[in-house]
Amino acid sequence: MNQSDSFFQRVYEVVRLVPAGRVTSYGAIARYLGSAGSARMVGWAMNASHGQSDVPAHRVVNRVGLLSGKHHFQGTNLMQQLLESEGVVVEDNQVRDFKEVYWDPNLELNP
Repeated sequence: MNQSDSFFQRVYEVVRLVPAGRVTSYGAIARYLGSAGSARMVGWAMNASHGQSDVPAHRVVNRVGLLSGKHHFQGTNLMQQLLESEGVVVEDNQVRDFKEVYWDPNLELNP
């Protein structure tokens, strides 16, 4: 396993903890993992996760709630549909009430 594989696995561990009906951001995951400048690498991990059904990649959005990774999901609106099935409201490819449904691993996982 190379270094990026290990980082990807750590990302997946965090994403698996995001509760249904909540979203987090690439940057928040990177900060939690101690790699604040690695939001893009978290995005690469999310893109590589699509073969793993236990990684809810649809719950990871950009820092303002945009569904920036939606083009990596099969179908036209699958990412939005998955979020909406969990009660997250999406309008114009952006999570509505983003601050209310935002889950920050730095706050939620660090007592």
